[in-house]
Amino acid sequence: MTAREPGDAVVKAAAVLEEATRSGVPCAPVRSLLPEADIEAAYAVQRLHVERAVAEGRRPVGRKIGLTSPAVQHQLGVDQPDFGALFADMAVPEGQPIAPGRLLQPKVEAEVALVLGADLPYRDPTVADLLRATAFALPALEIVDSRIADWDITLVDTVADNASCGLFVLGGTPVPLDRVDLRAVTMHLTRNGASASSGTGADCLGSPLTAALWLAATLARLGDPLKAGDILLTGALGPMVVAGEGDAFTAHIEGLGTVTAAFASAVSEGAGA
Repeated sequence: MTAREPGDAVVKAAAVLEEATRSGVPCAPVRSLLPEADIEAAYAVQRLHVERAVAEGRRPVGRKIGLTSPAVQHQLGVDQPDFGALFADMAVPEGQPIAPGRLLQPKVEAEVALVLGADLPYRDPTVADLLRATAFALPALEIVDSRIADWDITLVDTVADNASCGLFVLGGTPVPLDRVDLRAVTMHLTRNGASASSGTGADCLGSPLTAALWLAATLARLGDPLKAGDILLTGALGPMVVAGEGDAFTAHIEGLGTVTAAFASAVSEGAGA
């Protein structure tokens, strides 16, 4: 499949988002730069971002799935999820604080991560295909971010903005899928020790496996299928939570274990100088 040259609107929207990333100053929504409700144009902006990132030497490591909550889908007037690209430099090891200013408007959500052990090239994958292809699952925290001021987004905005990708943290104990029922898992997320969000596997499109199947089929149809080694962030199990300097988050997902993330404060950053 031969890629078409991006149009002027796509190039302009990509430039606006890139400047927001470079400057650390959120931008106005990009939907005004693109044809109204044109999701294909929004994905063209995302593809341009990914191509430029790869050309700069960044390493793709998987995909994230967004908009898996029916309530959020209804809010944005859509009936399906979206996806974005994950890069190795987005992965934060547990125990490593996230520096102030690294993200613009971070929010945290807990989800199930799948790591593939085999390719998924099928346009009509089955649950059996996915189970065979998945090496293991992990608890994960996705730190979503928006380059768009005040999170004033529509579907077009978030898709163009690489599905509002920021960073992610993976738990360290892999769990084979035959040891956990992902639809039935419960999730509890705390911020600074206080309860902040909760949900179940069923809150993610009915199951994280359903979300992963949608992604596998969508990418196969686009000619860019999921491959062995890919990390899949399958979507939030509960509401996302605003994160600030000094905040510490812990998510426990039944059957998968615990994962943590911490945001450094400007004071602690400067104290060691």
